[in-house]
Amino acid sequence: MKSQDFFLALDDLEREKRIKKEVFIDALQTALVIAYKKHTGDAKAVEVRLDPEKYTIDIIAYLEVVEEVTDSETQISLEDARLIDKKYKIGDKVAEKVVAKDFGRIAAQTAKQVIMQKLREVESELAYSELSQKEGELITCVVRRIDGKNVYVEINKLEALLMPQDQAPNDRFNVGDRIKVYVKKIKAGARGPQIMVSRTVAGFVKRLFEIEVPEIAAGLVTIKAIVREAGYRTKMAVYCEDGSIDPIGACVGNRGMRVNAIVSELGGEKIDIIQWHSDALEFIARALSPAKVSMVEVNDDDHSARVIVDDNMLSLAIGKDGQNARLAARLTGWKIDVKSYSSYIKSKMSDTVVKPEEVAAEPETELGSELGDLGELGDLEEPAPLGEKE
Repeated sequence: MKSQDFFLALDDLEREKRIKKEVFIDALQTALVIAYKKHTGDAKAVEVRLDPEKYTIDIIAYLEVVEEVTDSETQISLEDARLIDKKYKIGDKVAEKVVAKDFGRIAAQTAKQVIMQKLREVESELAYSELSQKEGELITCVVRRIDGKNVYVEINKLEALLMPQDQAPNDRFNVGDRIKVYVKKIKAGARGPQIMVSRTVAGFVKRLFEIEVPEIAAGLVTIKAIVREAGYRTKMAVYCEDGSIDPIGACVGNRGMRVNAIVSELGGEKIDIIQWHSDALEFIARALSPAKVSMVEVNDDDHSARVIVDDNMLSLAIGKDGQNARLAARLTGWKIDVKSYSSYIKSKMSDTVVKPEEVAAEPETELGSELGDLGELGDLEEPAPLGEKE
């Protein structure tokens, strides 16, 4: 068969989809063999050859050269084979072109099915290959369907899953919405790549700052640490070696424009931006922002810290349900115990005051000891009067 249009269509696919036509040709040759055998009911060993240069599709049947034919569908006698070519011998394969009536229509249908299937497979593989490099990145995608609490989004023609635990409490989605997601994990599956995305991880907020703050994108300001309780509060420690750049100011932006854009994306989530410090005492004190810290004591042995704040700052330092102190501990890596100044003073006083009974017992014991010594002196003999002899 000859079909110039068919091969020209493969050329167009190669240009548009960036898929080499050899990929389709290999798949087509196998599929057309199966289609031919189903169409003819023939048990012959056949091969379909596609020649893009000559625009031809040929069906080649192979017969084994034998001494005595027992299966005419797969065998040919040595005598008949040598009528074709005198060089044939027992065991050789004789190839001959087969003309199959009405097979052109079957071939066309099969070719269409195979090409569409292969196109989906290759596009999926290409998309997966491109997307696998974006693990840990922020991507804008479209909500395609919502199934219960699961939200399915489309990324590079692939479906990704946004599970309930990866949705912030204030997230609300509708089909067709364009949303930002963090590519959490990509793994190959039996039905194609499985893509897990999130809007609750700390990396989501970090990527938003990298997009919104040019100084972070340029590497002038570094995000040293970031922790988050999605929908409620994020704490982020930033640092800049260049003393002329205010890292906190860079993140906040003129009149808070930069940080407000991120807060808006997060649905009003609070963001505490603090300046990172190499000194643990200073870093711990700053991490409890917005509370002001009076004193920090650390225990290197168990990596714990006791933080003292004014009484009116205690609730602010701890936060609702302990959230502020909990995030500060995660941000710094230290176990943090927050105490009010009054309770700290009381604990210090209780540690230094001596019990009354202990105070009374101590001098009484010493006085008795001294009197006992005096009693022993009283038992000594009086000295003889001067001038008297014994």
